[in-house]
Amino acid sequence: MIARKPDLPLAMSLGDAAAEPRQWYGLGRRLPGPLRLIVVRGDQRVARLVTEGAPSWGAGFTFPGSRTILIRADAGDPERILRHELAHLALHDAIRVRVPLWFDEGYAALAAGELDRLDALRLNLSVARGRVPGFFELDRALRGNESTAQAAYGLAASAVSLLARRHPTRSLTPLLERLGAGEGFDAAVLAMTGSPLGRFELEWQRDVRKRFGLLGWAMAGGLWAVVAVLLVLSVWLRRRRDRPRRRALDDGWIVEAEPESEAPLDEAGPGP
Repeated sequence: MIARKPDLPLAMSLGDAAAEPRQWYGLGRRLPGPLRLIVVRGDQRVARLVTEGAPSWGAGFTFPGSRTILIRADAGDPERILRHELAHLALHDAIRVRVPLWFDEGYAALAAGELDRLDALRLNLSVARGRVPGFFELDRALRGNESTAQAAYGLAASAVSLLARRHPTRSLTPLLERLGAGEGFDAAVLAMTGSPLGRFELEWQRDVRKRFGLLGWAMAGGLWAVVAVLLVLSVWLRRRRDRPRRRALDDGWIVEAEPESEAPLDEAGPGP
């Protein structure tokens, strides 16, 4: 465990949580095994520790080869970040082959219980309009800027969820068992879904457009956001239009000082 003195209590708490066995999506109950936990603060500190190409805005990083997890203590809920990173470690402990980044991140999001990422897709106007990237573009978005990556995490989770739904058992376990036996990812997806990876990609894009289309976006609150923006814009335009009229009404007016009020009778001086 590595942390600066102010973060040692947090690091110890996270270390205790990391040592507990957990039930992982499609993998069952597992112990994490030995690992090294690093707790830091600040994106510059992260940039000095992570490999080149990793986003400096990231809140957590997992390095399966060295069994190391890095947590940023100032980038959200540390316990939630830890669950996500432990899910990465559990996945890589269970499989023997390389998997695409979108599968790695999508699995970690689902296994860590980050269902709010799927909910956020319902308010993503770009997705609602049918702009769904392919898997190659999705991998790039996951390592893009922070705002782009947030939607990409939700999309990756939806792809992994569809993999499970495509199997008769509606479980991800058969796919993970094949990957654990050393079967290649493309072949495992074909056996799991009956579709080659390229065709599954198209099926996933259609599923996203169906589940997170404009109707779902409107029902999730997107329509009210548009109405609120239109109301604010309407008020601003009206004030701008009325500005010359208000200026014309102000022209020619003379403001005179009010006369001094007379003293009250009981404060007046004595009469003649």
